[in-house]
Amino acid sequence: MAEQNQASSPPQVTRPAGNETTGESGAAEAPIPAYPKRRSHKRLILLASLVILVIAGVFLWLYFSGFESTDDAQVDVHLYPVSARISGYVQKVNVGDNQWVKEGSTLVEIDPKDYEVALARAQAALDNADAAAESLNIDVPISSVDASSQLKFASSDIQNAQAAIEAAEKEAAAAHARVLEAQAENVKAQEDVTRYRLLLAKDEVPEQVYDHAYAAAATDVAAITAAEASEAAAKEAVQEAHSRLIEAEARYEDAQAGPQRVASTRAKALAAVADIRQKRAAVEQAELNLGYTKILAPVTGEVTKKVVVGLNVDPGEQLLTVVPLDQVWITANFKETQLKYMRVGQKAQIHLDSNGRTYNGHVDSIAGATGPLFSLLPPENATGNYVKIVQRVPVKIVLEPGENRDHQLRPGMNVEAKVHLR
Repeated sequence: MAEQNQASSPPQVTRPAGNETTGESGAAEAPIPAYPKRRSHKRLILLASLVILVIAGVFLWLYFSGFESTDDAQVDVHLYPVSARISGYVQKVNVGDNQWVKEGSTLVEIDPKDYEVALARAQAALDNADAAAESLNIDVPISSVDASSQLKFASSDIQNAQAAIEAAEKEAAAAHARVLEAQAENVKAQEDVTRYRLLLAKDEVPEQVYDHAYAAAATDVAAITAAEASEAAAKEAVQEAHSRLIEAEARYEDAQAGPQRVASTRAKALAAVADIRQKRAAVEQAELNLGYTKILAPVTGEVTKKVVVGLNVDPGEQLLTVVPLDQVWITANFKETQLKYMRVGQKAQIHLDSNGRTYNGHVDSIAGATGPLFSLLPPENATGNYVKIVQRVPVKIVLEPGENRDHQLRPGMNVEAKVHLR
């Protein structure tokens, strides 16, 4: 028991005899125990360790709270499926599998012979329509001038015919009057001849007087004949004038129908112009179809899933796919609890598993809905079987210019995304 008390009591440290001093009372100082110094050192070490841990914890908290990371991230890109716009026979394929192509380069060629023939046929139809329209456009102004001239001339002919009728009727009336006058004078002359014949038989007048009266009667008969002939000619002139009037009126009516003929000709010309437009559209369509026989690359990228020569394709049939590796981005599916401080424009780092390289980028946008909402069968929480599960929201991260110059980032690859919040 005494040994246990001694072992449990702190050790005593005594000073050497030559170093002993006496106090005022002349008694020797008591020995100083070593345990309090060791206890003080332990407290200092413990305090220092606690401070280091606190500082380390603060630094770790600052470090880990300064970014959000996820390994649920993939490389994405817009795939460009290249399809045929016309039907035809694949004559030539100018690219191989996984070949790099430039935008606008010819990828596939379809046999153009059928479309060259269609273009030649459409061009011939357009030339024919142009010729027909040109002739109609020339006829329209000529028809307009002819109709106007005919109407003017017909109106003038009517006036002239009416004037001729009036003149012929006056001449006929005058001729008839001359006939009547000649007949009256003939009656008088015949009476004179009869009277002078009786007087000559009685020898009451000389024979010369009788002869003169007889000659005057014969002259009057000739005058009657001439007057009747003049009257007949005047009547014929009246009939001819009436005929000319009828013809002039017919020409006038025909000339009045001229504007309708001009309108009909103009309508034909407009129809010809519309036909030209239709034929020109057919030529343009044929040119487009001929151009579609060469299928060009829509973007610069790598070709995959190409067709082979000899295939007959239909419009809309996919021939190959171009993957633009220069336009890839990262789709990182962060938990909804990680988006509290995430903002557009924050820097990000992308770690690729295949080569161990880290790429620099920034947050481009945050999706407007969670990933499951875009699935084929989105969750329906209104059924009652609701279990709260942390959802993930797609975040689009774009790379800085030149980061994927070596095209190591391929669509579909898994990556680790880290977004710096500060």
